Amino acid sequence: MRSAALGGARSIALPIFLLVIASVLVANLVLFGITFHGPPPRAPRGIASIAEALKSGRPSGLRGPPLQLSIAARPPRPQPGQHPAPFAAARLAAELRVQAGDVVAFAGDRPLGPEDAFLGDFTFGWHTGGHWRIASRPPPPFFTHWHVMVLLAMLAAIVALSLPAWLIARAISRPLRRLAIAADQAGTGARLPPLPGGSREVRDLARAVTTMHARLASHAEGRTAMLAGIAHDLGTPLSRIAFRIEALPEEARARAAADIEEMRAMIRETLAFTRDDMVTGPATRLDLGSLLATLVADMADAGAPVALQPGPRVVVRGDAGALRRLFANLLDNAVRYGERATVGWEAVDGSAVTRIEDAGSGVDPAQAEQLFQPFVRGEPSRNRSTGGTGLGLAIVRSIATRHGGAVTLEKGEVGARARVVLPLAG
Repeated sequence: MRSAALGGARSIALPIFLLVIASVLVANLVLFGITFHGPPPRAPRGIASIAEALKSGRPSGLRGPPLQLSIAARPPRPQPGQHPAPFAAARLAAELRVQAGDVVAFAGDRPLGPEDAFLGDFTFGWHTGGHWRIASRPPPPFFTHWHVMVLLAMLAAIVALSLPAWLIARAISRPLRRLAIAADQAGTGARLPPLPGGSREVRDLARAVTTMHARLASHAEGRTAMLAGIAHDLGTPLSRIAFRIEALPEEARARAAADIEEMRAMIRETLAFTRDDMVTGPATRLDLGSLLATLVADMADAGAPVALQPGPRVVVRGDAGALRRLFANLLDNAVRYGERATVGWEAVDGSAVTRIEDAGSGVDPAQAEQLFQPFVRGEPSRNRSTGGTGLGLAIVRSIATRHGGAVTLEKGEVGARARVVLPLAG
């Protein structure tokens, strides 16, 4: 049943397992090729092969590090770093079947291999026919042709495995990245974007994300319904209170009526904030400059001190009503706390960056991020005429996040600056 639901998707473990097997296989093939090519320059040289070279005078047929053969009238002398090796001289004399006095042996400081082999440099001499036959091996260089071949073979193996490893890693990470983007873009009440397919584990994760999103949406709907019910229930006693205050003196009646209207406004704004977090309108292509110009013109006609600094034509994709409310809240804040507002925009690295600046006292950088939390206000007064309800910036961030963007507060050239980043429409 589960396999049918997954559409026969394979496990992510299979490509990883195949890559590991391929890596081990290639590494062993490289090792075999290096071994088959020949022993390393520091491989041991046996006494028997040295004796054979002295007898025949031909070192070319011997496998292993090279020997140097020569003939001299005098016995060889030890090279720098070499010392007499009586055991090797005895073994060489036995192999040549000559007297011990007809053989000399000197070895370097490198440790011996087996008892009849030398790992480092050496010089052997055999007195025969009135002259000395000499077989020697100088200390090998630190970096030889054999080392070059080994490094090239290893590099070839790495290159051969890099491409399939990269492709497999991309195949594994691509659906996970798409899933993360889809989950991040999904609002609480918005429909979840199409989730990617892929391996069995990715599909299991996508199904879990879908289930979690449905649970969160159900929880948010319940919260909204609860708030709507509370707001409805509060309406009746507020109406009764409004009726009863008619008997108060005019001055007290006006203050009480203002308090009641403030309570109603707070309830409306709280419900609006909750619904905005739940409901997303249709996304369309929007000319950001036209949207901002229309908003600034409307606010200027109403007497608000706002100004527009035109920028290039940029097109974004989103809900026109929600974006208009985002920028309206920021402009209202700039006018309320900073006396006036100036808005401008530009295109930067595939994003539309809008800046709204005021002429106020600025914003405390340590407090800037905290101001985006619901019911947090920068103005400590509880007066709605100066402090509001503390939901304006929370609504701004919620809308920006739903559109794949971000909003920040920072210190501007004069006062505070709000910076909104939205992705350009593809």
